[in-house]
Amino acid sequence: MATKPARASSTATEWDRDAALTAARILLEIKAVNFRPEEPYTFTAGWKSPVYIDCRRIIYFPRARAKISDLAVEKIDRHVGYENIEVVAGGETAGIPFAAFIADRMNAPMAYVRKKPKGFGQNALIEGDVPVGKRTLLVEDLTTDGGSKIKFANALRDAGAIVNHTFVVFFYGVFPGAFETLANMDISLHSLCTWWDVLEACKDRPYFSESAMSEVRRFLDNPVAWSAAHGGISSAEEAAARRAAAEG
Repeated sequence: MATKPARASSTATEWDRDAALTAARILLEIKAVNFRPEEPYTFTAGWKSPVYIDCRRIIYFPRARAKISDLAVEKIDRHVGYENIEVVAGGETAGIPFAAFIADRMNAPMAYVRKKPKGFGQNALIEGDVPVGKRTLLVEDLTTDGGSKIKFANALRDAGAIVNHTFVVFFYGVFPGAFETLANMDISLHSLCTWWDVLEACKDRPYFSESAMSEVRRFLDNPVAWSAAHGGISSAEEAAARRAAAEG
């Protein structure tokens, strides 16, 4: 039985849809969207994919990063609240610049979370300051299945922060378990756009060949089967096991 890929929430407003298409068009324009079906990308959790988003490219383009940052803050204000975030924390390394852009616009303190401890005590994993008792927004550039957010969120919570929301510029929106993984931790995932928005944006301009787009659609229609057929993992359980082994 095929696993149904995750899609954007049906509660999205007209503003959300417009923001998603704007973000998708920016990613396409700055060539942050990469397509390589003949040599699939392998993600950290073991998924295989013919497509890859390089959100790090955003920081190089001033107007693109300004627009993405403005949309991010508006999204957070609409879905989390204007005064419900006290600290913005970026995940090392790709989340750090986006956390800085967002914190600056929100006039909020910023910290960042390391992947591995450095030093001793509370500050071993968190730089800036430890947001004890503060409602903290975890920021990263993107997420595939939500797995990387768990480690960062746990580090913040272990240090005393309150973490119930995470924001990413791009959410793959196809691999199983992302919402469930975070929901089990009482964390809401907020994103600007997904692969479905990129496909929609591609209708305006021929960014890729029709054959390339057909392969992307095949992947999005059944990403688990596509991954398995190309040498990748085939379940959320395998992804969790690989993450646990890597951290152990």
